[in-house]
Amino acid sequence: MFSAADVKNLREKTGAGMLDCKKALEACNGDMDQAVDWLREKGISKASKKESRIAAEGLSEIIVDGNKAVILEVNSETDFVAKNEEFKKFISTVGNTILNSEVTTMEEALELKVEEETISNYLINLIAKIGEKISFRRFELVSKNDDQVFGVYSHMGGKISVLTVLDGNNEEVAKDVSMHAAAMRPAYMTREEVPEDVLNHEREIIKEQAINEGKPAEIAEKMVTGRINKYYKEVCLLEQAFVKDPDLSVEQYAKNNGCTIKKMVRFEVGEGIEKRNEDFASEVMNQIK
Repeated sequence: MFSAADVKNLREKTGAGMLDCKKALEACNGDMDQAVDWLREKGISKASKKESRIAAEGLSEIIVDGNKAVILEVNSETDFVAKNEEFKKFISTVGNTILNSEVTTMEEALELKVEEETISNYLINLIAKIGEKISFRRFELVSKNDDQVFGVYSHMGGKISVLTVLDGNNEEVAKDVSMHAAAMRPAYMTREEVPEDVLNHEREIIKEQAINEGKPAEIAEKMVTGRINKYYKEVCLLEQAFVKDPDLSVEQYAKNNGCTIKKMVRFEVGEGIEKRNEDFASEVMNQIK
């Protein structure tokens, strides 16, 4: 009916993935022109051509239902699209769908059904409709027990979202901890979570700094321990100085109020994504060309 070369040819014509091209040819009995139309109708061709573009704007959101919560991030190319009602509806719909599931991976999440289509197809159709790259980047499902409380905080309209879980029934403290995490950007909750390769890299930097300050190598080695402890206080939530009372660590603040911090998830939209270095005027001109 059709060959591997036909699949390859269709992929080159449309920019769609191999599997989608195979499905298109199967649906169209190997007719190349019909398969191109099939992919266009599904929005797959248009969506695939945008894959190489950068999507570093967007929104994060937290949805809570009883003892379950989900935090997710969806990216767009521009902040204009992040304000689009269709875009916001997508985030809300996907979040609620995941919240009512037990998925743990992105692959599983994309196969969840939203009405009559998968989240994956819902995303493809949204890209085709809006006309720029949209990326469902990440999510995390979080559970608590009846003796625990969620701390939920969203900053800058969803540019930063923090979800925490605390032992102790004090929502105010939990929200304070989440607000602190939003402001102070801890990379980890505890020092035990810091990867060994990150620590080794930091040790090397500290050692080089000490040597550059004129310290002998053996003294530089001894300085590493003290400065690593300072590093922990900068990047670990529990050890950071609490933003509302710097005389206390975040962990001490929680304990003073009968709480223990058990989990933190912090999503900052676009973090780690290389962003475009274009001004708005250039962006508009590029759209006109």
